[in-house]
Amino acid sequence: MARGGERRILLLLALASIPFAYVNTLFTQTVSFAADDFGRSDSDIGFGAAIVRWGVLIVPPIALLADRVGRRTVLLAAAWASPVLAAVGALAPSYGWLVASQAIARPLALVINVMILVILTEEMSSESRARSLGYVAIASSVGAGAAVAALPLADTADGAWRLLYVLSLAWLPVAFVLQKNVRETVRFVRVQTIADAARTAKVSRSRFTTQVVAAFLTSVFIGSASVYLVNYLRDVRNYDALGVSLFTIGTALPAGAGLILGGRLADLRGRRIAGAASLAVGSLLVAASYATSGATMWLAEMIGGVCLGIAHPALGVYRGEMFPTARRSGGAATVTASNLIGGSVGLILAGQLLDAGWSYARVMRMLALAPLIVSVLVVVSFPETAHRELEEISPDDAGA
Repeated sequence: MARGGERRILLLLALASIPFAYVNTLFTQTVSFAADDFGRSDSDIGFGAAIVRWGVLIVPPIALLADRVGRRTVLLAAAWASPVLAAVGALAPSYGWLVASQAIARPLALVINVMILVILTEEMSSESRARSLGYVAIASSVGAGAAVAALPLADTADGAWRLLYVLSLAWLPVAFVLQKNVRETVRFVRVQTIADAARTAKVSRSRFTTQVVAAFLTSVFIGSASVYLVNYLRDVRNYDALGVSLFTIGTALPAGAGLILGGRLADLRGRRIAGAASLAVGSLLVAASYATSGATMWLAEMIGGVCLGIAHPALGVYRGEMFPTARRSGGAATVTASNLIGGSVGLILAGQLLDAGWSYARVMRMLALAPLIVSVLVVVSFPETAHRELEEISPDDAGA
């Protein structure tokens, strides 16, 4: 594909990532305020966040449709539905209602993310897949940043956290733009012309297993560290909503440099070493931020975020590359589901330990062992896919 065509697709995918990130971040940022409003405990926060993550079980069946009817159709349906269903959270009469509404809205946002990954994998060149994923991740930070920047609204009045759910409707114009401009991927169209392509395409069991395990273990720590950050800053460091917002934005912004660096390293030098090393270092630093205060806490969280930013494109691109075209959406969605389920396990465990009297530092140190295991797994079992076409990585694509 010509570079102009790649740039156009990349811009559209970057735009699509913004509402995904807003809805995906919304519950994480507001759950502490909602729990206070409804009189719920740390354990309830963990269970609620876990249930919202378990909603990801609906993602693979929906994504499987994309392997039949096309990536564009599923992307557009999710882009329209997710912001609307997220806004339902503003009407929540109880904590359970809020959790239930977001257990549907957030998975639909994840469908957007899966379709972005699949389209990006199929349309970008072999020399730019990881780099493009990094650029899309930077764009998605606009959506996540909008949720964080709006957080001070939650302190303006009792129940004001509901305003952040109403704001999700502001992303509906993105769905309109996508509907007018997104086209079906060339690879999907080619595979559809091959008789029995979906039936004969095979997924490597070893690749599938390592991807699922890696995604699960990584999120055991990352999910807990992200959800409980707001609670930690409020309860232990006595930050108000504005302070939480400033800390989150201030420590997250430098991660953009990590995303760019990680994408370039992954495309130029390879994915495995860059991804494994940065994941290990980043996890240890983020865990350390829960055991420190002041400037040291800010610095640990900031540098840890940069390292995790490097790991994201280097390891995230595998979710699309490891599966043949006829099975790519379903495979990528299943790995994504494993990631969210791992996060829910970490959240439940963290909530129980915190309610039992464990310190945040002790909990995060223990959970950080999970991504360290992933780093070893990446080095010993992940194939190197840099500079290789998808048809070479997944031989069943060769017929296309």
